[in-house]
Amino acid sequence: FLQFVFHTYTTGFTLLNGNGTTKVKEYPLQQKQISYGLGAISYAACIGALPLVFMNRYTLKSSLTQLVVKKLLPAPLLGLMSAFTVAVVRSPEFENGIEVMDRNGKVVGVSQKAGEKAVKETALSRAVLFGTTFFLPALLTYFVERAKFAKTPRALASVRMFMITSVLAGMLPVSLSMFPQCGEIKRADLEPEILSSTEETELFYNRGI
Repeated sequence: FLQFVFHTYTTGFTLLNGNGTTKVKEYPLQQKQISYGLGAISYAACIGALPLVFMNRYTLKSSLTQLVVKKLLPAPLLGLMSAFTVAVVRSPEFENGIEVMDRNGKVVGVSQKAGEKAVKETALSRAVLFGTTFFLPALLTYFVERAKFAKTPRALASVRMFMITSVLAGMLPVSLSMFPQCGEIKRADLEPEILSSTEETELFYNRGI
């Protein structure tokens, strides 16, 4: 359930902050994207919970299994599923294309390749944000438990929450700055119809968040 809530929030955020190309708005996207989003959320939540379900189903209770399944595996899996939901919800951007502009902001065309690049960059930044945010605190908490710095479960929970908040606060600007909001793409990498409409060597697009 918590996995479902988390991916619902991030998917809704992604849906609202994608590229707003005019041509894309001509397509009946709202129902399509919502359907894609619900499917992606359900899939991501099930995959995220699968290791724990598998461990409980087969009663794998060794300390190594507990460490891997409960501490180490959820973070990269969460990062991967976060990237997956971004790619699914924003798939119309690389199916239909997004606007590319010259240095003066003049729109010179709509490019599927620019849309693909924008979605890939956003998915990667989202994976880094949530993967790191949940991996580092889990790893640090493990060492805190081993060193017995936190004497009570309540103290350990407070330490874990502090670590998650600190890492998230540090990783948020890092993930947002991994790729510029106004992305660049070389003219040679674009479609032939755009090549013939401008002499600019580099064009620009809105990446979204």
